[in-house]
Amino acid sequence: MLLEDIVKKILQARVYEAARETPISPMPSLSRRFGNRILIKREDLQPVFSFKIRGAYNKMAQLDEAQKEKGVIAASAGNHAQGLAMAARQMGVKAVIVMPRVTPEIKVAAVRGWGAKVVLKGDAFGEALAHAKTLIAEHGYTYIPPYDDNDVIAGQGTVAMEILRQHTGPLDAVFVPVGGGGLLAGIAAYIKYLRPEVKVYGVEAEDSACLKAALDAG
Repeated sequence: MLLEDIVKKILQARVYEAARETPISPMPSLSRRFGNRILIKREDLQPVFSFKIRGAYNKMAQLDEAQKEKGVIAASAGNHAQGLAMAARQMGVKAVIVMPRVTPEIKVAAVRGWGAKVVLKGDAFGEALAHAKTLIAEHGYTYIPPYDDNDVIAGQGTVAMEILRQHTGPLDAVFVPVGGGGLLAGIAAYIKYLRPEVKVYGVEAEDSACLKAALDAG
């Protein structure tokens, strides 16, 4: 898919039926520490406390009535599970979330709290995913991926749309947390298309040294 097509999908993404536009907040302590003006996008203020609701809802918004009637499914032990559960509840669609048995009970309870059916299977994500595929074959559920899907990426990319609208001044770099890469793909596509001079960095949880090195380098 061409970059322009991804940007178009971001502009047309149906996220605000469930997600909210989150503010950008200054980080004074970090700004002083690194000698830069550092801002943070407050996706923790979403109803499910993460950006995942954007991609899950936008993907579900593209489903036809037959797919909605059969229900949706995902394999997840984290934020995608809650995002999909909330999106499904809002649309009145049955949702099944397959989670590894080792998933903390607080996460399981959160997903159930949004009305989704939780199936605990296996001791790792791969086993949960394999079981989800079995259930798809048996019941005809539609799988909602956590990141590797253009509609999911477009939903996550609305974060970048808000960033450029909320911060119209100079912008040197945007640092994006990386798990599966859906958020990074959406943000990078939108920002590089409209503001190619802005650097976009993907930072894994264990890669805080990359963030510090980039900030130290200005």
